[in-house]
Amino acid sequence: MVATPHEETIVADDNVASSVIDDDDSALGGDAFSDSTSLKSSILKYREENGRTYHAYKDGAYALPNDEVENERLDLQHHLMLLTFDGKLHAAPLPEKLDRVFDVGCGTGIWSIEFADEHPETQVIGADLSPIQPSAVPPNVTFYVDDVEESWDYSAKFDFIFARFLTGSIRDWPKFFRQSYENINAGGVIELIDCIYPMASDDDTLSKDSALYKWSKMLLDAFTDMGSGLDSVLRYQEQLEEAGFVNVEVVKRKWPLNAWPKDPKYKQLGIWSFENGMNGLSGASLAAFTRPKSAGGLGWSAGEVELFLADVRKDLRNLKIHAYCHIWSVYATKPEQ
Repeated sequence: MVATPHEETIVADDNVASSVIDDDDSALGGDAFSDSTSLKSSILKYREENGRTYHAYKDGAYALPNDEVENERLDLQHHLMLLTFDGKLHAAPLPEKLDRVFDVGCGTGIWSIEFADEHPETQVIGADLSPIQPSAVPPNVTFYVDDVEESWDYSAKFDFIFARFLTGSIRDWPKFFRQSYENINAGGVIELIDCIYPMASDDDTLSKDSALYKWSKMLLDAFTDMGSGLDSVLRYQEQLEEAGFVNVEVVKRKWPLNAWPKDPKYKQLGIWSFENGMNGLSGASLAAFTRPKSAGGLGWSAGEVELFLADVRKDLRNLKIHAYCHIWSVYATKPEQ
């Protein structure tokens, strides 16, 4: 495996005007986000839980909401990813042959659309459990409502398979990689980008007694109990190789959780990451924390969760806590035959 030898240590900015981010201090303005497409009425029936909506198709397979609040956060997160990887939609080098691309768990479809615009000669297929993609798309984009943990039944193989933030949603990763191998052409590339829980710091400012650390560790444990842990990227190399892929490479990045870094790029990443975290905190937590223990959840009430998240938000606003989230890109190639 070829990998970045060490993750860069981020230097904190000691000259910030305040040690706490105010509630109303948002560095990002409102954008126009994608609308929803129309598919079968049975698929469009969403299930409501704790005031948030979740996909009804393959109910319970994905523990995050699919409502407008979450969809806007997903599009914001896409821009955060562009900042993370220097404006590029992918970290992996693309194969010379690029006829068909598969965006697995495509969410709002924003990556599929932008990739299709960059590669008008390429057919881009996006699949997700929720039909939340826009209806107006480039002619070389097609979206499907599909469960990628079931057998894949696409008309032809792909040259590039891309998956972003599938951690927490796939229960059988070896099967996923076997199906990816079977459905990719020789010389094709697969790339996965995922975060790693729990949150971390390099200078011990994120105490294990802090609400932020406890939340991230409890979320990891809950998702693990539900069958899909939030540290799956740590095992991708071995699982890709077992499936037959070669030349596995890892690109390691960090998301500061607010504007604490001194370096301008990391500070900008922290600003966007803070918005992403604050907007997604409830959505990421409610299902895992409130579902019964028999279903892998923690069995809390919604009120208990929100009280706890108030303390987590305080930590997220605290510029003296130099916390970050690991973001890894792992990619590999199917050998030429």
